[in-house]
Amino acid sequence: MNRFFALLVTISILFAQSAAANPVRLKDLVDFDGVRGNDLVGYGLVVGLNGTGDGLRNAPFTEDIMTNILERLGVNVTGEQFRPKNVAAVLVTATLPPFARAGGQVDVTVSAIGDANSLLGGTLIMTPMNAADGEIYAVAQGTIIAGGAQAEGDGGGVTQGVPTAGTIPSGARVEREIAFELSSLTDLRLALREADFTTAGRIEQAINREFGRGVAIMLDSGTVQLDVPATRMRSVAHALGRIENIVVAPERKARVVVDQRSGTIVMGEDVRISRVAVSQGNLTLRIQEQPLVVQPNPFTDGETVVVPRTNAAIDEEPGISLAEVQPGTSLSEVIAGLNALGVSPRDMIDILKSIKAAGALHAEFVVH
Repeated sequence: MNRFFALLVTISILFAQSAAANPVRLKDLVDFDGVRGNDLVGYGLVVGLNGTGDGLRNAPFTEDIMTNILERLGVNVTGEQFRPKNVAAVLVTATLPPFARAGGQVDVTVSAIGDANSLLGGTLIMTPMNAADGEIYAVAQGTIIAGGAQAEGDGGGVTQGVPTAGTIPSGARVEREIAFELSSLTDLRLALREADFTTAGRIEQAINREFGRGVAIMLDSGTVQLDVPATRMRSVAHALGRIENIVVAPERKARVVVDQRSGTIVMGEDVRISRVAVSQGNLTLRIQEQPLVVQPNPFTDGETVVVPRTNAAIDEEPGISLAEVQPGTSLSEVIAGLNALGVSPRDMIDILKSIKAAGALHAEFVVH
C-alpha cells in the first residue's frame, strides 16, 4: 500500500512539473473555427456470416432491408419465405474529417442492431451514409474486422471481446464535399479546449509576439480571435500554419479525478486543503439465524415445532484516530497525511468526498 501511494505521489508531481515546465503547441490547446469533422451514419446489411446473423422472426427490419436490396438488384422476392441466418442489420458510423475531398476514404465502424451473435467474417453491402442535414456524403462497403471471438457448444459457450461490432479500415469513400470556404474568412476564432482566462491571455500574447503586432485579441476565457488580414499572410491557411506550432504554457485548474470502479485517484499539483481533522473507522452489524427444532417426548401427543433463535452482534473496528491536516497543504503532504492514516484507496475516496463536502478541499472534484 505504501508503494502505491509513493508511486501515486511521484507520478502526480512529475506530471504536474512536466506540464508546467514544457509548453504545449497551440494546435494541441485550441480548435480552429470551421476546422472540424462531421459525423455520418448509415443503415446497412452485413452478409456472409457463418450462421451467426439475425433471427428474422425477431428482427423483421433485417428482412425488409434484405428484400429492398435484392429488388434493387433485379431479384423478385415478393411473397417468398426465406429465413437465412447469415445476414445481419447494422448501423454504420464514421467521422468525415475536415477538408475531406471527393474520392477520399475514411474508416467506418459497424455495429449490429438485431440479435446477431457475431459479425466475424461478414461483408458490409454498399451503404449510403448521411450527415445531420440528411444528405449523402459517403458510401461504405467492405469486409468487417470484428474485435472479438465467440465459441459455442451444446452445453455452453464463451465470448471474448465484442464480436457484434467491428471496423472497416478505409471502408467508406467520400462522394460529396462539405461546403466550407476557409479562404473567405477574415476573422478566425480559436476555441480553447479547456477555457481559462490565463491561458487565453498567454495565447494572445504569444500570437502577437510571433507577428510583432496586434493580430489576436482575447474575447473570453474560451475564445481568442485572429484578425487574418492583419497577419499579412497570403491566405488563412498560411496564417494557421504559422501559428499552430507556437508553444504556450497552459494554466491548469486544481482538480481531483476519482474512478470509483478501479479505485484510482489522480490529483493535480495545485490542489490545496484547508485546516481539517480526519478520522476513519468501520462499524459492522452481524445477524445470524440458528433455528432450533423441538420434538415432543416419545409416546406423547405433541407436535414438532421450530423455535427461532437469533444471534445479533455489533463489531466496531478500532478505527483511526483524528489526524489534523494543516492549512495550505500541498499535494505531496495530502498523500503523505492520508497514507499515515493507513487507509485503502477506496477509503481515501470517501475521505476526499467528505473533505470536499466540508469545504476544505479547494479543487474541482470529478467522480467517474
